[in-house]
Amino acid sequence: MKKLLIAAAFYGSFAMIAAQTVAPENDKDLKTWYHKDFSKTKVYGVNTENAYKFLESKGLKPKSVVVAVLDSGVEVDHPGLLKNMWKNPNEIPNNGKDDDGNGYIDDVYGWNFLGGKNGDIDVDNMEVTRVVKKYKPLFEGDDSTKNKENQAKMPDEFSMYMKSKQLFTEKSEEARQRLQLYTMINNSIPDMIKLLNGKNLTKETLASIKPSTQQEAMAMQVLAQAVNDPEITGKPAPEVEKYMTAQMKEGLDHFKPQAEKSYNLDFDPRKEIVGDNYDDYSEKSYGNNHYEGPDAKHGTHVAGIIAGLANGSETQYGVASRVAKIMTVRAVPDGDERDKDVANAVRYAVDNGAKILNMSFGKPVSPGKNVVWDAFKYAESKGVLLVKAAGNENENIAEHQYYPTNFKSQSDEKPFINNMIVVGANTNNAEMLKAGFSNFDAKMVDVFAPGDKIYSTVPDGKYEYLQGTSMASPVVAGAAAVMLAYMPNLKPEQIIESLVKTSNVTATNGFDKLSRSNGVIDVAKASEYAYSNFYKADSSSKSTKKPATQKKKLSKTIDRSKL
Repeated sequence: MKKLLIAAAFYGSFAMIAAQTVAPENDKDLKTWYHKDFSKTKVYGVNTENAYKFLESKGLKPKSVVVAVLDSGVEVDHPGLLKNMWKNPNEIPNNGKDDDGNGYIDDVYGWNFLGGKNGDIDVDNMEVTRVVKKYKPLFEGDDSTKNKENQAKMPDEFSMYMKSKQLFTEKSEEARQRLQLYTMINNSIPDMIKLLNGKNLTKETLASIKPSTQQEAMAMQVLAQAVNDPEITGKPAPEVEKYMTAQMKEGLDHFKPQAEKSYNLDFDPRKEIVGDNYDDYSEKSYGNNHYEGPDAKHGTHVAGIIAGLANGSETQYGVASRVAKIMTVRAVPDGDERDKDVANAVRYAVDNGAKILNMSFGKPVSPGKNVVWDAFKYAESKGVLLVKAAGNENENIAEHQYYPTNFKSQSDEKPFINNMIVVGANTNNAEMLKAGFSNFDAKMVDVFAPGDKIYSTVPDGKYEYLQGTSMASPVVAGAAAVMLAYMPNLKPEQIIESLVKTSNVTATNGFDKLSRSNGVIDVAKASEYAYSNFYKADSSSKSTKKPATQKKKLSKTIDRSKL
């Protein structure tokens, strides 16, 4: 979604969402900036090409790595993705049978936990809405005595309820006000164009305009802000109209479902569409194989960053375009993901061969966090790497927890699992390296990676620039896939150590205090580190064991001859 700077000028600071559309610049080089080598360009890309060169110079041959995208869905037939989509080798497409016996019928490219026989969920509640609806009768019902008893019996739930109530009150009101704001500005666009009267949008033009009605005065206020926007200042009226209309549409498309559904205590699409018992976390076999779902923009963009392939005139390619296969697991609606779906998505991906899971989502409360944590432990036991976006609230996540997390308590010194890496977002501007929206913390965020102005695949075979830690996370997932493809013996904790210890460090604007790595990942350096410290050492260890194995076989032969 775009920054919506015009509306923000009226409302104040704009709350960032997971992924924002950004206007493309007339620079072909911008489309692939996140691959750049910092040592040569002074742009904090991840040095993609040199990673491949180093690994191939060692005579290593890559094996495909399956990366699961736990997200809103993926357009599996996008021309920039189709050849790099994972296909279930044990499932016969469209025969209506569960050929591989994994509990999911016709799961050829993955699975959708947000659907059922009656369709697919598009908009869902925010988690704070669900928590308020569930616990308000228990903690603030008609019987005050019973309320106090419940509060004493369930202190953790009560604490979560109070936090959710505060957030619900603030965010629901904000969504309603934003919807009113965008509606007002959208309705004033015809008056803006009338006031411009065919002239270009300049300060000189605006100085000559004298509005005669209240509506025109409102339109004039918007134009006074718009003239400071480099995207449209100096542009003719038709271009101003097109730009403003597009911006307002995105704003309305975002805040209308929030105001009317996501923060609506009476809205619940789950029962009618999915048909499961949401409170039964043991349920696993629900959903359908609608991989794309109603809106796969976010997930398709993420998939392209990991494994997109250049095609036709499009030069975009993913970090792991040569080695990764994308498995799509739909678990994130327009709204907050549900813990049951996240846990099942993790287990599905692990059980079906994914070695890396990208999770570009998050929320402030998590009633089913223990179920998700159990799934994380399961992934750890199977040697699967979890890559998680840090979030886009420009907050310290040691103070503002962002679930799902690898710390059970914010006071814990270490994460409870060793297979999860948390990613913040950087820009391509070395002087303002931290993306303004990115969450941070020197303990709970591991690394930073490019997440601003990222060009990648979106539905209908198209491409767009988006920004968010949602984009930085798949950059790291792609980097990890490159390393794992050439060095398949690497363990998740070794990949994490390699990325953290070899990041390009900078102290500019305090960047060295925002994550464990103090910098931006460099997959070439990380590959060299992993090769020297883990892969080569492990290979040498295995080679020294061979003579012992041969002796053992020989001794068995001698023993048999004595019988």
